[in-house]
Amino acid sequence: MIGDDLYRVRPADGPVIADVDVPPSKSIANRALVCAALADGDSEIIGVAPGDDTASMLDCLEALGCLISLRTTEDDGIAEVSGTGAFLRPGPLQLYAGLAGTTSRFVTALAALGPGPYTIDGDEPLRGRPMAPLHDSLTALGAEVTPLGEPGHLPVEVSGPLQNADAVVMPGDVSSQYVTAMMLIAPYIPGGLKLWLSTGLVSRPYLEITRAVMGGFGVGDVEIHERHVSVARGEYLPTSYFVEPDASSASYPLAAAAMVGGAVSVHGLGADSPQGDARFAEILRSMGCSTTIASRDTVVMRRRDTPLRGIEIDMSDVSDLVPTMAVVATQAVTPTRITGVGFIRAKESDRLGDLSVELRKTGAEITVEDDGLLIRPTDHLQGARLETHDDHRLAMAFGLLGLVVDGIEVANPGVVSKSWPSYWDVLAAIPARRI
Repeated sequence: MIGDDLYRVRPADGPVIADVDVPPSKSIANRALVCAALADGDSEIIGVAPGDDTASMLDCLEALGCLISLRTTEDDGIAEVSGTGAFLRPGPLQLYAGLAGTTSRFVTALAALGPGPYTIDGDEPLRGRPMAPLHDSLTALGAEVTPLGEPGHLPVEVSGPLQNADAVVMPGDVSSQYVTAMMLIAPYIPGGLKLWLSTGLVSRPYLEITRAVMGGFGVGDVEIHERHVSVARGEYLPTSYFVEPDASSASYPLAAAAMVGGAVSVHGLGADSPQGDARFAEILRSMGCSTTIASRDTVVMRRRDTPLRGIEIDMSDVSDLVPTMAVVATQAVTPTRITGVGFIRAKESDRLGDLSVELRKTGAEITVEDDGLLIRPTDHLQGARLETHDDHRLAMAFGLLGLVVDGIEVANPGVVSKSWPSYWDVLAAIPARRI
C-alpha cells in the first residue's frame, strides 16, 4: 500500500494455491432484507455481507421502521429483522443510499408502499445513474414521484400508496434492478403486478435470484417470461434465510488461478447456486482451464504451461463479470470478443469506456464496440496507475492484473468497501495455502 489513495499490487511469485472464502452475496442479502422488512414478524438473515451497499440498505430499512439487530464477524454477519408488515414509518424521511445503486432502486420502490414523503438520495456518482424507468412505473401505479433535481435521477421524493393497474410497461434491456425492485414490492400492490417489458430481458439470472428469495419468504406465485413478469398479491412470511457466497466476488480469486496458473477453490458456491455469475468457472473452462464444480464448491486450475485461449461470449446475463473477463482476456493468446453488454455503460462507472481507457495505459489492445469489447493479445504489458472511477469492480479487476504485470497501482483502493472490504488483504496473501 502507498498511502490511503493508492495500492501497489505485488506480483505473484509463483502459482496460486489457495482455498478462498468470499463474502456472502450482497445481491441475495439485499433482496432478503427487503422481504424481511415487509414481513409481519421476526426474520433472521444469516450471511449479511460486509460493505457499504449492505450498510446503506440496513440504514434505510431502519429509517422506514424496521428493528434490526446485526451481529457481525470479519467477513459476514447475522441480521435479526423485525418486519413492518408493510406498514412503513410515515415521512418526511431522508433515505440515503451512498453509492449503492441496488439499495437506491429497491428503497425507491419500497418507499412507494408508505405514506411518505420519503426523499431518496445518494452520492454524486449515484445521482448520475438513470432511474427513470423505475420512477415512471411507480407513477403508473399511483405513487407520487417528484424529482428534486434532474428528472429520472436522484434525488427524488416518493409518496404512496400504490393502486391497482392492469399492466405496467418498462424496458427490459437497461437494468434488471428496475424489474427486481418492482417484483419485491409486488405482493403488496393491490391486484399484484403485471409488468410488460418493451424490450428483451438482460441479466435474467438476477430476476431468478429475486424469485428464489421471494419464494424463501413464502411468495411463490411469480412468473418470469421474456417480455413480461407477473407476481400475485400476497405477503412475505418471517423466516430464517441463509445467504450463500457471492458469485461475482468469487470471480476474482478464480480468475487469479486462470491468469497466474495454479488452483483456487471457493467454498460454499457450486452447481446448486441460483446466481448467474456462478457460470464464471465454465467460462474459464472454455478458455483452457480445468474446473471442478460440485454442489457446494468450485475449483479452477490451470497449468502454467497451458495457454489461455480467447473466446467470443455474450455476457448480457453475467454483466458484472465483464471487468474480470476483460482482464483475464489480456493474458490470452488469441482475441476475445465480449458482446451483449452495451447497457453497462451506466453502471457505477462506464464499464466499457472507463475500463478500456485504463487498460490501454498498460499497453493492452482493447476496443470498445457497440455492445461490448474486443481484446487482442499483446506480448508486452507494463505497469501503470489505474483509476477506479468510483467502481469497486474495476478496482478488483485491476488488482488481478497486478498479479501478472509488475508496477500496477490502483487509485482509490478503498472503493472495494462497497462489496468486499478485505479484498486487498486477500489479494496480498496470494499465493498461499489458505486465505
